[in-house]
Amino acid sequence: MAELTLPSQRSSAPPGDLAIWVFILAELLAFGVFFAAYAFGRAHNVALFNEMQATLDRQAGAINTVLLITASACVARAVEAVGRARQVSGARWLLAGIFCGGGFLVVKGAEYADKFSAGINLSTNTFYMFYLSLTFFHFMHVILGLVILIALWFKTRQGAYGPADMNGIESGAAYWHMVDLVWIVLFPLVYVMR
Repeated sequence: MAELTLPSQRSSAPPGDLAIWVFILAELLAFGVFFAAYAFGRAHNVALFNEMQATLDRQAGAINTVLLITASACVARAVEAVGRARQVSGARWLLAGIFCGGGFLVVKGAEYADKFSAGINLSTNTFYMFYLSLTFFHFMHVILGLVILIALWFKTRQGAYGPADMNGIESGAAYWHMVDLVWIVLFPLVYVMR
């Protein structure tokens, strides 16, 4: 009897669980509202925003951009490795992504310490109210993303994910990429654009 082979069918659905995509959409909408409020505030206080932007550490922001993009590349490589049944490699890539994300927290924490030691806080002016609110909201998302990556790292090391079960790792990776995407918008918007 001849063996029947079917052509592989590629799903048009996004990777991961549908619930994570609903959550990501909600998060992106929340950040979108914050970005629109920032743009509105800036339009009404251009001179203040330009003056205060000059007090930000663009080098630290650029380093953080490199760290998050590198972390996302590592996470993407981890998903690819697990999809090829290379869990050890996948776990190593996740660990590299975790270290890059941790580096982001260290650099951003140093930025906050510098601002707070200079007496800057949410009530300093409109610019710093937006800067601290936006970046701290993102900072908390990075922490959640790292918790997710650490959980994925443990589960990947235990062999919980593989070519037949990618849902969890793809969902976690999608969340991490959302965190990265938000920073890619936030950094030029707050640190660079005049």
